[in-house]
Amino acid sequence: MLNLVLFGPPGAGKGTQSEKLIEKYQLVHLSTGDILRSEISNGTELGLEAKKLMDQGVLVPDEVVIGMISNKLDSNKDAGGFIFDGFPRTVAQAEALDKLLATKSSAISGMVALVVEPEELEKRLLLRGKDSGRPDDANPEIIRKRIVEYNSKTAPVANYYKEQNKLTSINGVGTIDQIFNSICSVVDTY
Repeated sequence: MLNLVLFGPPGAGKGTQSEKLIEKYQLVHLSTGDILRSEISNGTELGLEAKKLMDQGVLVPDEVVIGMISNKLDSNKDAGGFIFDGFPRTVAQAEALDKLLATKSSAISGMVALVVEPEELEKRLLLRGKDSGRPDDANPEIIRKRIVEYNSKTAPVANYYKEQNKLTSINGVGTIDQIFNSICSVVDTY
C-alpha cells in the first residue's frame, strides 16, 4: 500500500500535484479539512464533537482528527493507498499517524517535500489570490505570516520523516509536468 505525505509551504504546488498523483497511482485523498466537513455533515459522533469545538473557536484536538482519519482508512480498505494533505502538521500528529497506521498493518511509504523559495511562494500566492479571490492569498503580509508559521511549526515534521529515511526533497520550481515527473521518479521507488 502506498501512503504518501506531500509536504511543502503554502503555494508550493501541493494541491496541483496531489490531483495528478491521485489519478496516476489511484490514491484516496485524505484532506483533514474535507474529512472534518464530511464527519460534521454526516452527523457522526466525532463530527458532532468537532463541530462543538469549532463553534467555540477551539482547534480540533489531534485525537479527534486521528479518529476521523481512522474512520476514513477503514471505509477505504480496498484502496491502493492514501495521499495525506494538510496532515500531519506537527511531530505529535506524525507520531500519532504512525501509531494509527501500525494498528492497521501499514505505514507511511514516504514524504515528498516541495522546496520553493519564499519570494516565489509569495509571487505564486498573490497570483492565486487574484484568480481565486481567496483573501488569505491576496495580502502579502498574511502570506509572509503563513510562511513563517509553516517554517516554525510544520517544517519540523520533515525532520521526523528524515530520521526514518522517508523524506525526499524535490525542487518545486519548474513546469507542472517537470515537478510531477520528479515526484513520480521518487514515488516509483516506494
